[in-house]
Amino acid sequence: MIDTSSLSAQSHQLLALHTAPTLLKVVNVWDAISARVVSEVQGVTALATASHSIAAAYGYEDGENIPVELMIEAIGTIVSATELPVTADLEAGYGNPGETTRMAIQVGAVGANLEDQLKPLPEAVAAVEAVLGAGQAEGIDFVLNARTDAFVKAGDRPHADVLVDAIERGKAYLAAGAPVVFVPGKVSEDDIKAFVDAWGPQKLTLIGAPGSVPLARMEELGVARVSYGPFSQSVALMALQDLTTEIIGGGALPADFRVLN
Repeated sequence: MIDTSSLSAQSHQLLALHTAPTLLKVVNVWDAISARVVSEVQGVTALATASHSIAAAYGYEDGENIPVELMIEAIGTIVSATELPVTADLEAGYGNPGETTRMAIQVGAVGANLEDQLKPLPEAVAAVEAVLGAGQAEGIDFVLNARTDAFVKAGDRPHADVLVDAIERGKAYLAAGAPVVFVPGKVSEDDIKAFVDAWGPQKLTLIGAPGSVPLARMEELGVARVSYGPFSQSVALMALQDLTTEIIGGGALPADFRVLN
């Protein structure tokens, strides 16, 4: 049995972190040890899972190829490794956004990302409503980070058209009750200004990537949150591969090595 009062308190805490003028920075995690290590860093206030990273850890390709039960189990393991509120990447909801959200709440998640995959807008809005309805049925104000894939699936469309589409979709998700909208992809400072003008401050969430607008500037512009998706796992795996290269070449552990587990 989940402790509804505890989850409700965590959901309010997570929402407050998104609505505060201070940019919420979340480094995505994928298992118990990554959750624990990130949680222990001073200043970390919430955790976010990365579906791509969890799938990779189990040997699956990204894109809802991992069984939903295994993804939910991984989310529960992460929740159990921290006292911080956890928001989960639920991809597009695994065919049933409401039920998948209910399952995530049952293992302790109090927020989630949900991809629209550029589905017809009424269908995408219905999925947002299903997620929020699942939260209400479980007795919490679930913090949905409604994702539009307008930028990541832009293809050869003119940028102006892509921006208009993303803004329209975001408005619809906010009107349906989502507190924030996630726009992954290459987003410029002018794009950020357009989103904030259209939706208001602390409604936009972004992904940090090489070449992204600096975090301090994101905060100045009114961005609610920045996350790092699979990039955090890639950094960890690069460090592991670099260590392996060093050892195979006759080297040693780095001088500043420390045990984190």
